[in-house]
Amino acid sequence: MLHTAINSIIWQERYLVLSSDLPRFSEVAESWLASKEPSIRHSTLEQYKGHLDNHLKPYFKRLKINRVNFEAIEKFTTHSLKNGVTPPTLRKILTTLGAVLTYAVRNRYIDYNPSRDVEKPKGKSVHNEKEKTVTLDSGQIHALLDKGAESQQDRMLFMTAVLTGLREGELFGLQWGDIDWLNRQIHVRRTYNHRRFYEPKSKASRRKVDLAPELVSAFKEWKLACPTGELDLVFPTEVGTPEDANNMLKRRFYPALRRAGLPKVRFHDLRHTYASLLVAQGEHPKYIQSQLGHSSIQVTMDVYGHLMTDVNQEAAIKLGKSVFGTDSSNMVANKQKEASQIQLTP
Repeated sequence: MLHTAINSIIWQERYLVLSSDLPRFSEVAESWLASKEPSIRHSTLEQYKGHLDNHLKPYFKRLKINRVNFEAIEKFTTHSLKNGVTPPTLRKILTTLGAVLTYAVRNRYIDYNPSRDVEKPKGKSVHNEKEKTVTLDSGQIHALLDKGAESQQDRMLFMTAVLTGLREGELFGLQWGDIDWLNRQIHVRRTYNHRRFYEPKSKASRRKVDLAPELVSAFKEWKLACPTGELDLVFPTEVGTPEDANNMLKRRFYPALRRAGLPKVRFHDLRHTYASLLVAQGEHPKYIQSQLGHSSIQVTMDVYGHLMTDVNQEAAIKLGKSVFGTDSSNMVANKQKEASQIQLTP
């Protein structure tokens, strides 16, 4: 028994020494961020920094890493919700916290990641996603292309955005070798953001986008006039280098909107316009998902489900015809005619 007590005291002394040497949460967080920097996108890095600087480090302050336990995280969650952090944002912040704590486990600062046991808050943002989506109608699209665009390149860029739904970075990363002329498709293989080329952010983002014949013809004309460069870009600068997004917006896109007499929309709204056109012509949601590069059908439905009609008589007519072998459209027309006659009868 004495031997056990001595061992217990020795273990406690060692544990206390180890605890006193443990780094603070902020130190571990900075070390984790530095380890991630070489391998992640600039936008993702900025998001992580925002989570740490605006939420996690101010709250946990100078706590030792082992003091960021289940109870502390639960209190942080409650504090954040009370101070106006929306559930979707808080879920992302907690994901970042979990990554920091996983890093701490790997470095043996703690033996378990307590964030795994914390239930993430449920609920949607107070901002409805469909209120954020702005789309251009046919007349506005023509105005942008015919009156707004001052150059062939601008017209091609805007036209491609509207007719493919490619993201801004995907357009600037597009190379001529990515165009499949035979099958009339664009192969999305990379994106260009913050002066760097990246792999597509997900498996779904690496996709094949179908091209309208009119766009294929326009590409063939543009290829003859396109500035050449080592990178073989479809939308380069005049000297063949990658285009800067902010420069394009300020000097070309926003002025084009003004010339066309259109409201100031985001360039990303051209992607929304593409999706709305597919919805309007009755394309299947799974096809729309694949063309947009969404990771799941739920994302597509959350953003564009409100555009989809609740009434589809064509589908019902086809169903009746396939089952009964009759022309259901004539049957519907006759029924409507009979109903109108009944209503007119005094």
